[in-house]
Amino acid sequence: MTQLSNNKKYDLEERTALFAEKVIAFVRILKEDAVNSRIISQLVGAAGSIGANYCEATEAESKKDFIHKIGVCKKEIKEAKHWLRLLACSNPENKDKIRTFWKEAHELLLIFSKIIHSSKRVEN
Repeated sequence: MTQLSNNKKYDLEERTALFAEKVIAFVRILKEDAVNSRIISQLVGAAGSIGANYCEATEAESKKDFIHKIGVCKKEIKEAKHWLRLLACSNPENKDKIRTFWKEAHELLLIFSKIIHSSKRVEN
């Protein structure tokens, strides 16, 4: 995954959208077969849901609602990481490229985990 410019690094709406867009662009080049089709469908869904749920979180009606929606983002990130792992298994020739997506997903997971931790700390 290409490095985002410094001013965009912490713009999570943009970062999550770019992640999904790059995943979509990448999976379009993969061979079409029954295994890839299933994995790709699940991966694209999870990758796109991260940003969609983040957008919902930014419009949350309460702190509890915000924390819940950020938690959904974390679940989608974990799901995306799972499908990326399986995609690497079914496409070993693309393992290095898939690893860059996995690393970005892991960074996002750490960020969203920190957001939840910080939000809960402020709440108490």
